[in-house]
Amino acid sequence: MVPDGRAVRERLKLLVDGMTSLRHDGQYDEPNLDGTPGDYISFTSWEWPQGIGLYGLVRFWLQSGDAELRTLVETWYAGRIAEGLPGLNINTTAPMLALSLLWRETRDPRWADVMDKWADRILHEMPRTSERGLPHIVSDKINDQELWDDTLVMVGLFLASYGQASGRRELVDEACHQFLLHTRYLADPHSGLWFHGWTFDGRHNFARALWGRGNSWITLGILDLVELAEIPAPVRSFLLGVLETQIDALLKLQAPSGAWHTLLDDPTSYEEISATAGFGYGLLKAARLGIGPKGCRDAGLRAVKAVMDNIDETGTVGNVSYGTRMGGTLQFYKDIPIEPTGYGQALAILCLSEALLHSGEKEQAA
Repeated sequence: MVPDGRAVRERLKLLVDGMTSLRHDGQYDEPNLDGTPGDYISFTSWEWPQGIGLYGLVRFWLQSGDAELRTLVETWYAGRIAEGLPGLNINTTAPMLALSLLWRETRDPRWADVMDKWADRILHEMPRTSERGLPHIVSDKINDQELWDDTLVMVGLFLASYGQASGRRELVDEACHQFLLHTRYLADPHSGLWFHGWTFDGRHNFARALWGRGNSWITLGILDLVELAEIPAPVRSFLLGVLETQIDALLKLQAPSGAWHTLLDDPTSYEEISATAGFGYGLLKAARLGIGPKGCRDAGLRAVKAVMDNIDETGTVGNVSYGTRMGGTLQFYKDIPIEPTGYGQALAILCLSEALLHSGEKEQAA
């Protein structure tokens, strides 16, 4: 059953408030390689959780037309750019995605030069794996020769979105290459799901973990790729076929609560809400676009209920796993702690915003 539109809008407002109030409490000390402190929680930090958070906010603004959301996002970018941007890596690219959507809509001259220069650096300065992959090098670790699911959202979607909007076809082509290469090495042909990572150094998939949030990056990533850019027909049909295979597997693994487990095929691992929100968004969007097997919409609506059940009175999304490195064992994933994060908030925002489209409720959250 579609949730009540008013209740969804109330939760969306709470989610925005919950995201902007996130602050690092010192629990996780993760210094960056350049000696600066790592902050993967506070809303004011330029990192990948905040980048995904902003993507949720901008998507919600585009749908709702809420002027306060636009001001919030524009103020965030103006402040961070004035402070000076961090070094280039996969995860520090994540905030560029939401900025590209903002610029596509407003054409504000403040943003284009920043994105142009960043995109050039991705093409010409980022190291490469074998076969020209983008290794998942991040602020606090060099994961040389490693491909991760996460990269496709953190970098691939920005290249596609900004490339399409700016007329820079080489950026869209690079995004397509990364999606195809990652599919080759991370998509499991047996289960239809995706492994978290691959390394060319030893040529293996680490623990062969069918990790929940990593798979949700793929569900979200493929759908948003084909929406944000004109993708060549063979690449588009190939990726959508891969997506349909993944969705078919996901439908069989949804828990009775409507959630998915952090290891998708291991019911003894905890139910994880950021992945559930990502899947909810993807399944509902696939159903709306006529993509995917029968059952997408019903499973997506069950996911919406699970997400709403995990939003507390402050607007904080519970049961979200903290940032997850590459695991050498399956137990590693089961031991990742629970922590409120920007990406947990954002994936919930995406999920509930899509739920509004299915209920016919598109009004501004207020």
